[in-house]
Formats: sequence, C-alpha cells, structure tokens
Amino acid sequence: AQRNAAWRDVARRIAHEIKNPLTPIQLSAERLKRKYRVRIGDDVEVFDRCTDTIIRQVGDIGRMVDEFSSFARMPAPRFASEDPAELLRAAVFAQRVAAPDIAVELIEPLPQVTLSADGRMVGQALANILKNAGEAVAAKRLAHPVDEEAVGIIARLELDAQHRLVFIIEDDGKGLPDRDRDRLTEPYVTTREKGTGLGLAIVKRICEDHGGELKLADAETLSGARVCLIFPLNPHAASTTDARASGVAAE
Repeated sequence: AQRNAAWRDVARRIAHEIKNPLTPIQLSAERLKRKYRVRIGDDVEVFDRCTDTIIRQVGDIGRMVDEFSSFARMPAPRFASEDPAELLRAAVFAQRVAAPDIAVELIEPLPQVTLSADGRMVGQALANILKNAGEAVAAKRLAHPVDEEAVGIIARLELDAQHRLVFIIEDDGKGLPDRDRDRLTEPYVTTREKGTGLGLAIVKRICEDHGGELKLADAETLSGARVCLIFPLNPHAASTTDARASGVAAE
C-alpha cells in the first residue's frame, strides 16, 4: 500500500510537469502549419510531415499523461446495478471503431446477470485491456502479416464455479513474457516501446476495488495473451461473508 501510494505521488507529479507545455507545443505547430505552409516551396511535403509528426507525438504524450492522471487520482468506485453484457458490448464496439483492421469476435450469448459495480470504471478497465490486445496484435502482424479477416481478439463473459463474473480477453499477439510476467501489473513495468506501464496497474486497481482480481495467462484459443477480469456479482455481500468467516476462524 505504501509503495502504491508512492507511485501515485510520482504519477501525479509527472502528469503535472508534462501537461503544462503540451498545449502550447501543439498550438504552435498548428499555427506554423496554418500560417507558413503556403510560403513553403518545394519542401512542402517535408514541412507537412514534420508538423504532423509534432502534433501526433504531442497527442501520444497527452494520452500517456492521461494514464498518469488516472492512476494518480483513482476515485473510489460508485456502485450501482450494471449490465455487464452491455459493458462488454460497448467496449468491443469502441475497439472495433478504433482499430477496424483487427477483427474482434464477441462470443454470444452473454450471461444475463446484474453486476454491482462502477460501470464507468469497469468500462475503463475493459477498454484498457482491449487496447493492449489490439496493439499486441498490430505489432505481431507488422512483422508477420496474416489474412485481414483473421480474428485478432476474442472477448467473452462467463460465470465461474464461485459464481463470479469473468471478462475474458484473448489476443493473437506476441504473448506475455516468460520471465517476470507477474510484475506486469506493477506500476511502470511494461514490455511495449511506448507504454507507460500504468494500463494493467489501473485495471488491477479497479478489479481489487470491486473485490475481484486480475489474472494474466497464455491464450487458450489464439496464440497470444489471455486476460481475465474477475468480479464478484455483489462485492458488498462478498466482503460481509469474508468478515464473518474471519470472525468464526478467530473464535
């Protein structure tokens, strides 16, 4: 807990220091392009490429800063009755729009149950995992092209033996590392070149705040990674049961 608190403080400071110059950098690049593009002669293509690179990279840094801010200011969940099937459908739809070249298969039918959870936070966790899966598939296909219609991600929703709800995301990416894979959920640990190492840390925090857990494993259907987000249907009831069990054990 102390280490996580320290990491959140680091994230807050980083987000504050990086965010300040981003807007003037982007506005300056856009103004240069708008005002001076017509004055550029034969090198207009190079000029466009350079200004577009600045704007694009500022956008990438901005998204990283958003991750730092999210990790630093993780709010307590606001529990309400949610439809987990619709949460998964919405996340899959968003991923399909964001990366239309990577097919996402949603396994139907989905369980018709009600989940006591913060729908926004669960949706954020699903979006993070699907985004990671899409990037892993894209990186692998860049080196090893496949049929465009090949399934890149499989998403499903199940109830396990303990009647917990399990969101399962499998991808056809390069998979998880053999060494230190358990550390991937720690802040600032990443295997991606442009990763902040906060995506899985945020997802793990969301799962734990709902009385659940995050599990990483090798894919069973595809050839990449398998990520399971596990939630008790009613975290309040689960915590009460655990407390009673602890009291009985103490007696």
